[in-house]
Amino acid sequence: MTLKFALSLSAGALALGLASAQAQEPLKIGVVSVLTGPAAALGQQLRDGFQLAVDQNGGKLGGVPVQITVIDDELKPDVAVGKVRSFVEGGKVDFVVGPVFSNILGAIAKPVLDSGAILISPNAGPSTMAGKACHQNFFVTSYQNDQVHEVLGKYAQDQNYKKAYIIAPNYQAGKDSLAGFKRYFKGEILDEVYVPLTSLDFAAELAKIASAKPDVVFAFLPGGLGVNFVKQWSQAGLTGKVPFLSAFTVDESTLPAQQDAAVGMFGGMTWAPNMDNPQTKKFVSAYEAAYKIVPGSYAQQAFDAAQLIDSAVKAAGGTADKDKLRAAIKKADFTSLRGKFKFNTNGYPIQDFYLVKVAKRADGKFQTEIAQKVFEDYADPHAKDCALK
Repeated sequence: MTLKFALSLSAGALALGLASAQAQEPLKIGVVSVLTGPAAALGQQLRDGFQLAVDQNGGKLGGVPVQITVIDDELKPDVAVGKVRSFVEGGKVDFVVGPVFSNILGAIAKPVLDSGAILISPNAGPSTMAGKACHQNFFVTSYQNDQVHEVLGKYAQDQNYKKAYIIAPNYQAGKDSLAGFKRYFKGEILDEVYVPLTSLDFAAELAKIASAKPDVVFAFLPGGLGVNFVKQWSQAGLTGKVPFLSAFTVDESTLPAQQDAAVGMFGGMTWAPNMDNPQTKKFVSAYEAAYKIVPGSYAQQAFDAAQLIDSAVKAAGGTADKDKLRAAIKKADFTSLRGKFKFNTNGYPIQDFYLVKVAKRADGKFQTEIAQKVFEDYADPHAKDCALK
């Protein structure tokens, strides 16, 4: 009996050891972001914002150790698909987080979702995935692409501007952006211009603006496009002559290069580094200490994505029960840096939106700051076409 009891204890200890090892099997997360080329500053903020949240949680999310694989999509859909497919097909993957750009999201969504992994976008929010193509395993911690641009369209309409010149890159988010602006702006569109995503010289466009004499210009030119456009806008002598409204053109990813040329320009967003809540103050202080730059929306939304995963894995007791995990994600039981946050039926947020303005801080750094609230508890217009409940 003693021998049998000892063997039983040994078997029990082994079983407990195996269970413990399985319980501590790390979450496998792929972070997809653009880390090379003119848009790298955006992708670096996304990557670093997510990593900061993991670091603050002691290298764990939901109490489970995290294994992060960072994937540079190079802003090339074919490259992104190849790298992501290799990652999700190489073993059990719990989450894919990313990317920055909607054309990359459109390319990687199928292989990720087909693998059974949960895809969380901390930036790209295309209209194409907000309506009929919504998916139970797809969630967005940023916004639906149209919405931020709608902020500027409504502001332009409220300011009684009559004639607008609008410009964006020629890809899905660019089309969403101008559609969003026009949804609220009812004046005349003098010109609707789409430029290549790699554009760096805007001399022709700026000459057209000077000649057209619009009441307002609206631009969606992220990353290197925005840096060059704003610098060339200033060099062309347009500063102060034509009101300049934008989204993702003057933000914390571009301001270190634009500097004084961007001061006073308006943007639209759900958050700004000066937002008056304790979680933002803590986040901005920690991010600046770790990375020596002011965090923007790319970092903030990725931080929120990590906090969302943390809350859901904790509530679901792991990732084994996908239905339970999805239900926990939908509850969004975490403290967003932006304050109010909840998911709509399509996996996109319902939240407040603000007009923000570029300012120079006392320490010489540049940031966007809240100017006024434009939309409250705002749901995107495509959710009605999503069949999910």
